[in-house]
Amino acid sequence: MKLSCALLTVLALFSAASAATYTVKPGDTLYSIAKATGVDAPTLMKLNRLGSTTIQVGQKLSTGGSAQTAARPAQAAPATPAARNTGGAYVRAAASNFLGIRYVLGGTGRGGIDCSAYTMNVFRQLGISLPRTAAAQWRVGSAVSRRDLRAGDLVFFNTMGRTASHVGIYLGDGLMANANSYQGRTVIEPLFGNAYWANRYDGARRVLN
Repeated sequence: MKLSCALLTVLALFSAASAATYTVKPGDTLYSIAKATGVDAPTLMKLNRLGSTTIQVGQKLSTGGSAQTAARPAQAAPATPAARNTGGAYVRAAASNFLGIRYVLGGTGRGGIDCSAYTMNVFRQLGISLPRTAAAQWRVGSAVSRRDLRAGDLVFFNTMGRTASHVGIYLGDGLMANANSYQGRTVIEPLFGNAYWANRYDGARRVLN
């Protein structure tokens, strides 16, 4: 029994819709792809069984929706608590890629890293280029009050008698990730629950909107 032309057309459209993908281009990050497709980064990671935020040029990522939806840039939408929490999951995934690395003043990679190089490397995964030093990072983005902190905000401290001599990344739930010279490695630890950091806190800057 032959299928009608109309039924064949419907099946073809359904197949195309259910197989929507995005091909990674040079310069893409998971964060930029999430913004372009309207599918949040944690969902992209789950759909494609990604163990980290690292992606490769030419890689095909399932977007979980229709091909038309995947090709259409996402429209801006008001930030909701749920959306902020989802973004926080992505920030934590990016920050975790550089945890446990030995602290080395002036270091910039996996062989050894300092505080501002840590934040610079994490934000590079989010498609954002940060300056090299904590003092320079203090001058980017917009100021954020302590009560309005959200995951992805840069948090700064006076540890050497000058403003913004140390920087970390707020992860939500009162925690931050940073390259800690005292502990000798990159770690996640309490922010204001730690008297050392609480007494030296300078403020926060938001560069991830």
